Amino acid sequence: QVQLVESGGASVQAGGSLILSCAATVYTYSTGYIAWIRQAPGKNRGGVAAIYTSFGSPYEGDSAKGRFTLSYDNDKNTLNLQMNRLKPEDTAMYYCAADRSRDDGPVLVAEDYRSWGQGTQVTVSA
Repeated sequence: QVQLVESGGASVQAGGSLILSCAATVYTYSTGYIAWIRQAPGKNRGGVAAIYTSFGSPYEGDSAKGRFTLSYDNDKNTLNLQMNRLKPEDTAMYYCAADRSRDDGPVLVAEDYRSWGQGTQVTVSA
């Protein structure tokens, strides 16, 4: 059974840091893309960063570049997102997503992912 469990969301002040983690049993016996997707109130879902679990060069969206670091621990099947210099505009529900439905195209398209966690809330105050 596919399972993605996020943790690490919290309320922080602007400039602070958080580490989000996603325990991903979906890739215990296989490999594929796994991503963080976020959705702010009243906005569409947007890709933050993604990585292929077996060889891990991360793809970072514009919101992540220079501030967030994505990594995947193959031994623990855990996706981690180190978020630094957080801004109020980073406030959103952050979802872990996996099981991409296609093998080509951009990897930060939320609609291409078929398995989702419940999300973890990140709130950044000014």
